[in-house]
Parts: sequence; structure tokens; C-alpha cells
Amino acid sequence: MSSSTAASGVSPIADAAPMSLCSREPHVPADRLVAEMVPPPRFDSVRFGTYIPDPNQPSQFEAVRVLEGFAGGLGGAHAVGGGKRGLFGFGKAKAPKVPAGPRGVYLDGGYGVGKTHLLASLWHATPAEPSLKAFGTFVELTNLVGALGFQKTVQTLSGHRLLCIDEFELDDPGDTVLVSTLLGKLVDAGVALAATSNTLPGKLGEGRFAAADFLREIQGLSAHFRPLRIDGEDYRHRGLPAAPAPYTEEQVTKAAYATEGSSLDGFPQLLEHLARVHPSRYGALTDGLKAVCLTDVQPIPDQSTALRLVVLADRLYDREVPVLASGQPFDQLFSEEMLKGGYRKKYFRAISRLTALARDGKGLVAPA
Repeated sequence: MSSSTAASGVSPIADAAPMSLCSREPHVPADRLVAEMVPPPRFDSVRFGTYIPDPNQPSQFEAVRVLEGFAGGLGGAHAVGGGKRGLFGFGKAKAPKVPAGPRGVYLDGGYGVGKTHLLASLWHATPAEPSLKAFGTFVELTNLVGALGFQKTVQTLSGHRLLCIDEFELDDPGDTVLVSTLLGKLVDAGVALAATSNTLPGKLGEGRFAAADFLREIQGLSAHFRPLRIDGEDYRHRGLPAAPAPYTEEQVTKAAYATEGSSLDGFPQLLEHLARVHPSRYGALTDGLKAVCLTDVQPIPDQSTALRLVVLADRLYDREVPVLASGQPFDQLFSEEMLKGGYRKKYFRAISRLTALARDGKGLVAPA
């Protein structure tokens, strides 16, 4: 990989240069998109038993109880007792009869209450081979449809026992209709569903919980979901020190050269590069990275750029890649207008996750 020192304007201080994200242009085949629909590395080992409910929030204990029961009910042949079916779940065999009542769960709560932990735990607890369970974000699911086409996606996922959708997005009407239509086909095929979506932390009773919005947007599917409300504060900041302030460019550069498997890029140059890489490939963009070092972090200039950064932040958080940065702090990335607009949920999530990764990156800086 080429050095990123040109972007940062700092001369090399060691023989081995760090990688540069700006030099990477990954190409991801469609079959990899399907194979990677599993809980991200951060959630490889999570289980219901490792979820630590807040003792002051009974709803968190209740969510674990309900989800354990839901997972236990997904055993058997395709979870509905259906007969054998053809390739991708289609064939001439009689379609399985979908049981009455909720066939899915929706985890409804604010940021950092452990919804993804619980969703991944459900995936792990469901008695089926990994190839019969799928886990992905809403964006990854829409990317899969874009790569495979709608009908092939239906065929591919119809043989699954469970589909988990993290970060269900309600701010894009077109994508919401697309995914709702897809889920309707999967429900008809007997696939169980589970979903989460983030909501804006703020005034009580105003946008904090999204169950009503979620059930309204998926319309005909609402009867298939049981909402589980999960109260609580953001665990990423519960009892933890504040995120470290940005470092100097020299500190970031030295840390990049001293950390094996790190990348080093100027933040403005990285934002330009993200515009040339499809968001479905941002996961591959981070393959093999042990740390991301950024210089000259600045406020995001426009909405399209901001949304691309949100996707990259999600992929870095999923993979537990620490971030070290100079320039402006992460809570100043998005303008006040952005934080009050239609995509505010995504921006608050990105701030929360980048702050957590910045805290992880603190140990990369050598003591003064």
C-alpha cells in the first residue's frame, strides 16, 4: 500500500509506512455480500448471558426474557414445519403454513441500550446453521438487493429461518418500501424477522421511541412484529470517561507509524475517496486494519458526504477498529442544521460510535 504521508504533509519517521485508505478500491462479489450477513466481529461472542441489564431498567430484563423465548420457538424445519423446498427455498412443494401471531420482534429504544447486542444474541441463540440465518444492517440489505436484484434476493433469503435487520432506516421512503416489500415475501415464505432502529435522544416523548413510526412505515407487516421497548441510557458513555480530545497531527502520525496494520490519511482526502467507493464496499475497505489514523478532521461540508461517513463509522465500529484523529472533535463533525434534519438519527449514531472508537484509540499514543 502507498504511504499517506503526502496527504498528511508529514515526512516519514520510520521505514515502514502505514496503509492509506485512499489507495484502496475494493471490489466485492455478490456472493461475499451474502456470506458476510452474520453478526459483525464486535458481536461474535455476545450472548444473552453476556448482556448486562441496567438494574434500574426493568424493560431490559424483560427484553432478554422475551427474546430467549422467541429464539427457542424457531426450531424445527424452517421454523414452520414446512416440507422440503427447491433451490433458494422455491420449488413445487406446498408452501409452508405461516403460524398466526407475531412472526417478528422489533427492539425499540434509544442509543446505546444494547439493541444490537440483543439482536446478535438472538441470531446466535436461534437453533439453525449459520447459513440459515442472516444478520445485516438496513443499508447492507438494500445493497444486497442492488447487487443481486430483488427476485434473486427473495430466493436467496427465503430458505432462511431468521433475518435480523439492524438499524432499520425510516428516513428514505423508497428504500423503506423496497425492504417492506422484501420482508413481506420472506414472511410468506416462513422466515422469522427481528429488527432494531435508532431514535434521537432528546426531549421526552419527542422522537425518542420509533415503534409507531416503524409499524406505520412497514404497513401490512405490522401485525407480524411484537415491539419490545428498551429503556436506558447510552452504555457507551455510562460511567466512562469523556472521549479524548483530538491529538496533534504529529502525535497521530507517530502513532500510525508505530502501530502495525494502521492506516494514515488526511480527513478531507478520505472524504473525497469515499465518494468514489460504493458504500457496500466500505467493509472491504477496512479489511485487515488494526487502527485508523486521521489528520485534519473538519466539519462535514454536505449531506451526501456526511451519509457516506456514517456508513464508514458503522463498519469501523462493527470491526472494533480504534480511531485516532487530529483536528476538530467528532461531536463537531455535523452542522446544527444536519443534527436537526431528517438524517439526525444517523448522525447521532455516528458521533456516539466514533467517540467510542476514539476512546479505544487513546492507548495508541505514546506517553509524553
